[in-house]
Amino acid sequence: MDRLLRQFLSQFIRRGSMTVTTAKGSKFTVGDGSGEPVAVRFVTADAERKILVNPELGLGEAYMDGEFIVEHGTIADALAILLGQPELLPHWAKPWWHLRYLVRHLKQFNPRPRSRRNVAHHYDLDARLYSLFLDADKQYSCAYFETPESTLDDAQLAKKRHVAAKLLVKSGQRVLDIGSGWGGLGLYLAEIAGADVTGITLSTEQLQIANARAAEKGLTGSAKFLLQDYRDIAGPFDRIVSVGMLEHVGARFYDTYFRRCAELLDKDGVMLLHSIGRSQGPDSTNPWIAKYIFPGGYIPALSEVLPAIERAGLLVCDIEILRLHYAETLKAWRERFMARREEAVQLYDERFALMWEFYLAASEMTFRKQHMMNFQIQLTRRQGVVPMTRNYIAREEARLRAVEAGATPRLKLAGE
Repeated sequence: MDRLLRQFLSQFIRRGSMTVTTAKGSKFTVGDGSGEPVAVRFVTADAERKILVNPELGLGEAYMDGEFIVEHGTIADALAILLGQPELLPHWAKPWWHLRYLVRHLKQFNPRPRSRRNVAHHYDLDARLYSLFLDADKQYSCAYFETPESTLDDAQLAKKRHVAAKLLVKSGQRVLDIGSGWGGLGLYLAEIAGADVTGITLSTEQLQIANARAAEKGLTGSAKFLLQDYRDIAGPFDRIVSVGMLEHVGARFYDTYFRRCAELLDKDGVMLLHSIGRSQGPDSTNPWIAKYIFPGGYIPALSEVLPAIERAGLLVCDIEILRLHYAETLKAWRERFMARREEAVQLYDERFALMWEFYLAASEMTFRKQHMMNFQIQLTRRQGVVPMTRNYIAREEARLRAVEAGATPRLKLAGE
């Protein structure tokens, strides 16, 4: 087993410096010696077998179970090396990838009952967990770092402002927020832009918090949140926004999703879609992420999304690619989580904390080292609805920033 492990890792790890201690105690170093050295140890032979047979699933499981330990550096450092190799996958893992790709549509089959179960798996966890690492507004999606010095809270506010500017929201307009989370974006659009917002989610935990926040801010008349599937909401709406929800739709349902959005959007309306995306075409979901974090989830390529938009009769007015913004967001989340890690252990247990640590680190390094990004697509039903040049975005952001400065201080929930 030791010889096989050394041979395989030596073939795959060409960059960086990683010293590996096997379950039997033998030690070897792989890589070209560049960068900060990292040392890892396999505690059991079973962990070594998991890595050799199915590394994309086995590494995360071994780390969660305490069978793969980082002795020098952090799991983020180890993953930076592993995900920063010339080959995205070790050659022995490619048959698993082909199999997953063949059945990916089955894994992404998300009718209404399954969609609700998948959402509950991740978003109906104890709300205190998310308070450990998110910003004060509980924005659980890619932030928008206007400057390198921006804090996480600054960047999440900038994201809401950037989205609102592209929507060109006017006071009194009806806005649908598909996948409204804990309500932060919807409340911003109601309070700062003066919109009449309807937010929909499939998470009971998020629903309760969003409506409580609306009541606390005195916005129940202009911001309401419903436990409802996007396929069942009644329209029409002047504006539609969806941030971080397309990843849960599934490629088989893109036609259904965009056709429904086209039906719900007023003829003079604007839609803004914000999603994680792939830069190198269609793929399959990482098996560890699919099993433990986001069942039924899939990150689309633009080449999968744009044909469905075209078939729905929607017009693409603007596409913006956010590069490395999510890497920086995830770095902030990971650092915040690690600073309060013991609280996560108290909420759940050590294995859960290790799982979450691996999830945040792996996600950050995937955005930092591989070909993930975020895209924002602005959509309309007809020409001439939005200005001809992009200058209006900066003007709208400046206007919204001035409104923010005059708004009353944000009320906080107990414990925030």
